[in-house]
Amino acid sequence: MPRRVYLDWNATTPPLPAALDAMRAAAERAWGNPSSIHADGRAARAVVEDARSAVGELMGRDPRDVLLTGGGTEANNIALRSAGPGWILTSRLEHPSIVKVAEALEREGRARVRFLRVTPLGVVDLEDLDRALAEARGEIALVTVQAVNHETGVVQPVAEVIERAHAAGARVHVDAVQAWGKIDTSPLARADSTSLAIHKLRGPKGIGALATRPGLSLSAVLLGGAQERGLRPGTTDPVLAAGLGAAARYAKDGHLRYARIAEKRDALERALLVGASKPRVAGDAARRAPHVSNLVWPGWVGAELVAALDLEGVSVSSGAACSAGTVEPSPVLLAMTNDPAEASRGVRASLGEETTDDDVNAAIAAFQRVVARAA
Repeated sequence: MPRRVYLDWNATTPPLPAALDAMRAAAERAWGNPSSIHADGRAARAVVEDARSAVGELMGRDPRDVLLTGGGTEANNIALRSAGPGWILTSRLEHPSIVKVAEALEREGRARVRFLRVTPLGVVDLEDLDRALAEARGEIALVTVQAVNHETGVVQPVAEVIERAHAAGARVHVDAVQAWGKIDTSPLARADSTSLAIHKLRGPKGIGALATRPGLSLSAVLLGGAQERGLRPGTTDPVLAAGLGAAARYAKDGHLRYARIAEKRDALERALLVGASKPRVAGDAARRAPHVSNLVWPGWVGAELVAALDLEGVSVSSGAACSAGTVEPSPVLLAMTNDPAEASRGVRASLGEETTDDDVNAAIAAFQRVVARAA
């Protein structure tokens, strides 16, 4: 059978060989409980703490301020539920692990939520942020913004958001799951907390991190043992931690590798943005991460085009992987367009460091075959 073309790197990434090797070694030699004080436990603990150090290096934090979690979703949950009473300022561009938690906190009476305006180009409206900060009159629990949009790849104005929020005395959480190892993350250094899901960076699923500024108060979402300072009870898996550490170290200079992917992404778009049924780019094409293309196809439902391409051997998506299988329009595109039909037409191709020119050419040919059949 011909090789499949995988263009869904924003959903998850193929495992890094070094991460698999590290996990195999940990499974053989460091399988103990990291909380046990005997030699087997100490060997497992060493692997976990080595991974914490690697994550600290990637996220620019002291390892003591790195909380290991079950992934980016749990990290975002902890960040929002630790914010305290008051206003939460966010937008409908955010990942469901932000939006749904904010809505839950409002239902529970623990916060009030103000959803910021979004520009048609998929960027948080900074003027509306200024208005919201002024209207809240110092009663702000948290401002939360993503670094890179998971559907459009649009890079958000994180530095400006942090500056404005801190001037108003507000805490800032940045969902940086799609940013680490892909773009310059230096603007994140001033955030109060940031989240990581290592499976977006060729590591294993089921483990991630929340990194914070020193002294930031956090609240546990789960109750149980004293692991992770009592903030994330449950036995940490040293095998997953080994993969986390290896992938985090590899991702440290990943943005340099990803910068070169823009040529392939642009070649894909140049070939597809032609003809009578040509799509349009969703979001600000000038401020995207270098590997993401979200195209809105007239006359198509995005999920149907994704299914047709799958039969052609090409893997793409029509939105966040965690929302796959729903019939709802993309909340991200809906926030940008306020048009449910338009918001149902997006198809995201996200390339990676192993994507080849042949992959891009094969994907172009598949798109063209499918679209031609429907003409």
